[in-house]
Amino acid sequence: MRFLNRSAGRLTRGRRGPLAGLVVLLLGLLMTGGLYAAFAPAQADSEAVADDELVAEGRELFLVGCAFCHGQNGEGIETSDGQQLGPTLIGVGAAAVDFQVGTGRMPLAAPGQQGPAKKQAYSDEERLALAAYVQSLGPGPAIPTEDDWSLEGLTDEQREEAVVRGGQIFLTNCTACHNFAGSGGAMPEGGYAPNVRETSEVHVYEALLTGPGQMPSFSEGNLSQTEKRDVIAYLNSIDEAPEYGGFGLGSFGPVVDGAVTWIVGIGFLVGFCVWIAAHTTRTDRKKKGEVTT
Repeated sequence: MRFLNRSAGRLTRGRRGPLAGLVVLLLGLLMTGGLYAAFAPAQADSEAVADDELVAEGRELFLVGCAFCHGQNGEGIETSDGQQLGPTLIGVGAAAVDFQVGTGRMPLAAPGQQGPAKKQAYSDEERLALAAYVQSLGPGPAIPTEDDWSLEGLTDEQREEAVVRGGQIFLTNCTACHNFAGSGGAMPEGGYAPNVRETSEVHVYEALLTGPGQMPSFSEGNLSQTEKRDVIAYLNSIDEAPEYGGFGLGSFGPVVDGAVTWIVGIGFLVGFCVWIAAHTTRTDRKKKGEVTT
């Protein structure tokens, strides 16, 4: 019994020694590292294999549908006279591909000044594969998640604040091209700014992030994720707001309003005057001495 007490005392003193804490820490690290090495590599390897397969699938699609204009490695192609047939895709990121392919702008039916929005030519899986391949060419903006652009979860007060902030941002940066109501407008050299009110929320976010065509890009340093979401909130509020001035006429601005005023308003007045003149009672006076037969 005395021997057991003496041994327990030595163990207790050993645990209280200056190296006991270090030994326990090292044992804990070894156990944690061993468990991580046993389970994590398999998961990481499976994810890497899945990504590689997606990139390989995207490259096959790219070589068939995109390489003619953008080059076999996304380096871009110029014509013999120095014109840009297709820009380089190195560094544009997956978000740019998701926007261009998701809105049907790519692939182009024929080279032109600006690709119009149309029905998507690829399936959603093929679009993601193309985006993964282009992302592998060089780092760029990734495809945003729903948490980036969605307004779900905001209270009514927060939505109102977001609309006010988004309206200030839009009126400062976007109205010169897209019109105060987002209805779009003409651009130099045959281009045009599309109607962003007909664009989905995720594509509005991606357009702000990547700057397609003549549009400037607004990175996180220019507009934060919250500010981009506020712009979307403002655009959504335009369709919900009533037309206090009567007919909106597409909200294209004073040029359309003036044209309608002149053509319809003045035209109606001129036509009414002609109608009055045609239906006015007239006197049939004959000259003195004139004999009618």
